[in-house]
Amino acid sequence: MQATEKLSASFRDPSGFLFTRNGILYRQINRAYEKDYARLMDSGLYDKLVKAGLLIPHVETDQAPADAQRDAAFKVIQPERVPFISYPYEWSFSQLKDAALATLSIHKRAIKMGMSLKDASAYNIQFVRGKATLIDTLSFEVYKEGEPWVAYRQFCQHFLAPLALMAYCDVRLSQLMRVYIDGVPLDLASKLLPAKTKFNFGLLTHIHVHASAQKRYSDKAIEPRKGAMRVNQQAMIGLIESLESAVKKLTWKPAGTEWGDYYENTNYTDGAFEHKKQLVREWSLEKKPALVWDLGGNTGVFSREAASSDAFTVSFDIDPAAVEQNYRTVKSKKEQNILPLVLDLTNPSPSLGWDHTERDSFGARGPVDMALALAVIHHLAISNNVPLSQLASFFAARSKWLVIEFVPKSDSQVQKLLTSREDIFPNYTREGFEKAFSTCFTIHKSEVVRDSERILYLMETR
Repeated sequence: MQATEKLSASFRDPSGFLFTRNGILYRQINRAYEKDYARLMDSGLYDKLVKAGLLIPHVETDQAPADAQRDAAFKVIQPERVPFISYPYEWSFSQLKDAALATLSIHKRAIKMGMSLKDASAYNIQFVRGKATLIDTLSFEVYKEGEPWVAYRQFCQHFLAPLALMAYCDVRLSQLMRVYIDGVPLDLASKLLPAKTKFNFGLLTHIHVHASAQKRYSDKAIEPRKGAMRVNQQAMIGLIESLESAVKKLTWKPAGTEWGDYYENTNYTDGAFEHKKQLVREWSLEKKPALVWDLGGNTGVFSREAASSDAFTVSFDIDPAAVEQNYRTVKSKKEQNILPLVLDLTNPSPSLGWDHTERDSFGARGPVDMALALAVIHHLAISNNVPLSQLASFFAARSKWLVIEFVPKSDSQVQKLLTSREDIFPNYTREGFEKAFSTCFTIHKSEVVRDSERILYLMETR
């Protein structure tokens, strides 16, 4: 019997939805979308976008539709599965900027081929092979000459407003996307942005004036007027290019945060650093994980050692500057199997949206084949008072294999943490660590990192 499950996040669009059957991902296309789908495929737009890496590819299948909506079905396709689903509030500044520019590029190409993006949601973009890629095949509709872009406000709320706040106020305001799942309200963005942004034509037009117009017409029914100005294709292209210009002018320099230059201020000798890289590389090659989470990946040095085993590696870090640097390296080296993301392990991404099921929590997106926890355990145990037993349970629930580094109290980095607080951690010893983790893991290997007192472990979840 085939096990079919509709994805909980895929319910808003009457054009179709995603479902899995025996672990394989499919998308049902409903009859309501038949004409738009035919235009997408026959116009050549699909082929051009896939070739450019801007749209996820798919194949048409003979799979039966999902039982719940069988009567509405027109076709079932099998899209390429993304290795890891991430969300805008987990992206660095440049990731969100690239996602915005990819969305506008897709819309411009679509307009020129007689179609339009009806959705400009940041959640429709994922990073595939290192590039911002649209994963919603049903986001297109046949372009109707003269009609405004229905996704204009959505684009401004999902992309332009958070980017402007990150660039002009504080990069951490990207976390507003966790609160406002449908995008940052433009009136809020307008209030938070400094007055000087009103002298920026793009931000003045697309945020400040746009927000005022929303407020002015929020309680009025707008009736179409005879002879009202129509938005022709040339004007639509002009709007896209105006938004592109506004986005491109927004910049943020990753500096001034605690961990952005961590590897320049660490107590590792060159020999210790290379030995640690060697162990991560060897153990990754030995276990051959398909998916790795580097939890505390900083700028991705050790993530790249894991990725050298051909594993898709998600490199998480709490510091947006480190993640920004990591993503810039991914782009410059054209790396295809590393995804840098912002994550606070003490307050990870929760389940969000309707019925808490539209956006998966950090934990729900696991478990993975292997997790790295390097130079992070002392921060969690000492800075954040998380007991070793709870840390062991946390990592065991999220990975089969764990590469973890124990940093003893004698280490200068731990001594820095203890200078501003009382040492209330009598069990924070090598023996206490091994005892706590042995309840959840089998310890296969332990190696003292050369020229240090740190110990690297390879563990397997029991």
